Amino acid sequence: MARQVNPFEDNHMLPITLHEEKIKETMEKAKAGKKWVIAVVTATKPDFYKQWSILTACEKLGIPNFVIHTGQHYDEIVGHGLDEFGLRERFACDLAVRGELLQKSSELITKIGWFGKYLKQNWPGVTVLPVVHGDTLVAAVAPIGWMFSRNEKVAQNEAGLRAMAPNSMKNISEKPVNVEKFINDQWYGDWHILRNEPFPEQWDTFVSGAGSEFLFAPTELNQEHLLREGYPSDRVFVVGNSIVDAAAAKMKEKSEIGVFDAYPKLEKKDDWIRVDMHRRENLTPRRFEAIIGGVKDLVEKGYNICFIELNATKTALEQYGMRKILLDLNKKDNFLFTGVWPKYAHVIEFLNSGKCFAELTDSGSMQEELNELGKVACLTCRFSTDRPETVFKAHTNILIPPTSKEWIAKMVEHVHNSDEIRKTLAKPNKLYGKNVGNKIAKIFLESMANGSRPFRWAHEVLNLWKEKDLDFSYL
Repeated sequence: MARQVNPFEDNHMLPITLHEEKIKETMEKAKAGKKWVIAVVTATKPDFYKQWSILTACEKLGIPNFVIHTGQHYDEIVGHGLDEFGLRERFACDLAVRGELLQKSSELITKIGWFGKYLKQNWPGVTVLPVVHGDTLVAAVAPIGWMFSRNEKVAQNEAGLRAMAPNSMKNISEKPVNVEKFINDQWYGDWHILRNEPFPEQWDTFVSGAGSEFLFAPTELNQEHLLREGYPSDRVFVVGNSIVDAAAAKMKEKSEIGVFDAYPKLEKKDDWIRVDMHRRENLTPRRFEAIIGGVKDLVEKGYNICFIELNATKTALEQYGMRKILLDLNKKDNFLFTGVWPKYAHVIEFLNSGKCFAELTDSGSMQEELNELGKVACLTCRFSTDRPETVFKAHTNILIPPTSKEWIAKMVEHVHNSDEIRKTLAKPNKLYGKNVGNKIAKIFLESMANGSRPFRWAHEVLNLWKEKDLDFSYL
């Protein structure tokens, strides 16, 4: 017997919040000036500071713009960057997306598709180009809703992130492993593509490229990946990474409440190792136990550790019954256990303070930030990285695979005790350019001027003929 079911009955989506005055003002301005609207999409914390400079540059160059906010990071802590970077006042809409990966994905497709249709129905002749960022979930999913509601693609800021691993990583099961040789092999040896991780970020950025008409690559290496995969060279632009714009702005800023006011324990010691771990793959049992065990061993050996408890980390600590380990360590004067630092300015201030020796991290953005700042060693607790250029080109980063607590502690201690390695890791060898938001905004202006559109058929790419009818919704 067949039976009908409605799996969405108890899974009601929250309503979209439209800022209608902002939408109307921006769309009418674009219509009158025959320009595009650049719709910067923000979802999670890194988007707030990596997308900010694009908006600022568009404003200076007279390009109509607004923010499509997914609403995923909405509380006062992780959502603080919306106010810190003045994004909230630029909202066209808040999609109020919630839930785990599958629910968020389905909501994003539905809601961003609805918003695309809403704009098309009310301003049918105006091109709106969403700009998604990097390897976030929204970077992969937003283009689906947008393409299928408007027959237009998007732009991807920080495109072409493809994870790679040093060939020497295949030998880490051999005993004993020489730490010095292992580091040198990373800096000077051969590498290969290994796109399994981070998950789902590697999937996100790969899929995002397929739905993007304009791809803004941070480095030539990212460009090479995209061209190898078949993306047209006239739509791939090497611009740098917009993290440099945010970092530069925060280095000039002085907060009323500084990082050492917020966390006074940090001021009492030097040579801190700041730890932040949150990647899904590092929250699997063996890896996570190795990370927490390695941190505990380092603290007990007298190293100064500041451990940042991100939301995913907190869940894992509770799941494995390990949170008490860190709470007990927090009684020591060489260990600080904190929640997420809401202010991005505090992160930059601490990394620039001279009191931080290294960041033990699995963050992609942190690998970029430490390369830009050039003061703190980046120790990336992963088997591969989608910022491999920071390792084999800049030598401002080292991979520390989370195989065991002993190995993590051994590598950290080796780096700490080697003046030569510390000096190399902390030297300024910048990879990611400057004024990146401005470069991206100028490409938008040039594309408008030469009659580009955010979608091309094969006959247009081949320069055979160009379609006059921009509305293909009947197809």
